Amino acid sequence: MKAIVTVMLKNGVLDPQGKAIGHALHNLGFPQVGEVRMGKIIELELAETDAAKAKTAAEDMARKLLANTVIESFKVEIAA
Repeated sequence: MKAIVTVMLKNGVLDPQGKAIGHALHNLGFPQVGEVRMGKIIELELAETDAAKAKTAAEDMARKLLANTVIESFKVEIAA
C-alpha cells in the first residue's frame, strides 16, 4: 500500500523558497502568479493491507521524522 505524505510550512511561517520561486516566475513573464508556498511530497511503500493502519503508521512517521510539526503541517493520503 502506498502512503503519500504532503508537508507544507504552516501559515504565518516565512517561506523564502516560495518567495524566490514567485519572484523568478514573475521575471519569466508570469505576472498572474500570486503567493507561492514550497513544500515536499514523500511517497512511502508500506507492507500493510489495512488502509486505516497504513494511514495511522504514516501519520506517526510524519510526526516523528518527516515533518517538523513546530513549523510544518502535513496530510496523509493512502493509495491502493
